Amino acid sequence: MAISPPYPPYPIPPDGPAGGGALRHAHWWQRTWVRYGALITLLTLSGLVILALVRQQTGTEGFLVGLGLAVLPVPLLIAAFRWLDRVEPGPWRNLVFAFAWGACAAALIAIVANSFATKWIATATADPSGADTLGATVIAPVVEESAKAAAVLLVFLFRRRDFTGIVDGVVIAGVTATGFAFTENILYLGTAFGTDQLTGDRGIPSVTAATFFVRVVMSPFAHPLFTVLTGIGFGIAALSGERQHVRRVLLPLSGLLLAMGMHALWNGSSTFGQFGFFAVYGAFMVPTFGVLTWLVVWTRQRELHTVREELPAYAVAGWLSPAEPYALGSMRARRLARTFAKNHGGRPAARAVAEYEAYATSLAFLRHRGRLGRAGTDFVVREGELLNELWHRREIARPALEYAGRVAAPMPVPPAAWPGHGFGYGYAQAPGQGYAPVQGPGHAQGHGYGYPASGPHPAYNPYRT
Repeated sequence: MAISPPYPPYPIPPDGPAGGGALRHAHWWQRTWVRYGALITLLTLSGLVILALVRQQTGTEGFLVGLGLAVLPVPLLIAAFRWLDRVEPGPWRNLVFAFAWGACAAALIAIVANSFATKWIATATADPSGADTLGATVIAPVVEESAKAAAVLLVFLFRRRDFTGIVDGVVIAGVTATGFAFTENILYLGTAFGTDQLTGDRGIPSVTAATFFVRVVMSPFAHPLFTVLTGIGFGIAALSGERQHVRRVLLPLSGLLLAMGMHALWNGSSTFGQFGFFAVYGAFMVPTFGVLTWLVVWTRQRELHTVREELPAYAVAGWLSPAEPYALGSMRARRLARTFAKNHGGRPAARAVAEYEAYATSLAFLRHRGRLGRAGTDFVVREGELLNELWHRREIARPALEYAGRVAAPMPVPPAAWPGHGFGYGYAQAPGQGYAPVQGPGHAQGHGYGYPASGPHPAYNPYRT
């Protein structure tokens, strides 16, 4: 095993990795703790207000019943979206933010805006029944999908490194919608329970049972399904180059409009006759759910293919062992590697292997975007950060992945050398300054990252043990 990195570590700016010197002179509102504090305060206040509004409408007993029933599908939906994100799992803080935004901020916006718009229409038209129908089929889809899309937009803008493709968009959108549906279900189920208390209905014929069957059993995926269309739009935009401004704006807007349209169709199904709900459910909701599920699973398999395709370059350069790219491109091998590490080193070792897998996947995606000319201007810095994270965990992760590779992902014969230095990343290059993110074993002195040599560095053989 190599005892030193193939190339000198990336230099850290004098002010630290976070740019401490610049941060000390930043305005107070640009400080991280201020932004986090403001966001937490906003979500907390929204949660308290929405809690008071729902409890006022359902009563304490109705609220508790609605809460107990509405929480049932939440773990299953969160687990499903987390499973989709297993190839390159995003940080839990993004999922917590998305769920909290959907359950608190988006739900509050929807309740206030929908109520105001419906009352205004009823007053203007003197037709309360028509106002309710218009509010459900036109106002609610626009307001609710816009409120949920705001969470996806915020992650897209401020957590750009964690938002790299379609799966990330689907996961953030789905978790946001799960939080929104959770709060909405508390309101509907609590109100239904209050109605049953007045009428004396119990059991299967009750309004509570019917509401639970429709909202929790038949259509727990309804809100996630709508908002996932918005997430796919943002996900495709994330795959676009930084200069493709029109595409990066139009794609999310198109996804949002599709989400609004699907939501409006679903809400309006009750106006299509006695069997309108079942017709929309069978003809549109189920097929759409199936198509989107296939798309996301296919995208996940493409991500694994990208890992197997891009990482061998780093193996030839010595950053990875020859077996690792193929083990990292198999979910079964990844799981075996974590189990192996846990059996031999406990939970900390398993956690280190999981982090290694995540960083390696991010590295593969970064290189893939670079080859397509879609990487950002911080490509070199980000590549160095990821490689250093891998190097710090190699002693624990490498044996586990090599074992998993032998068991689950037999490795093809590695190439003898990686051809050439120029990888066509689409960057403007000065004459005679070809960009080479990784180099073969015979070029260890060249560094290849755009940084000057930091002193004598011994030749490195990536296959040395």
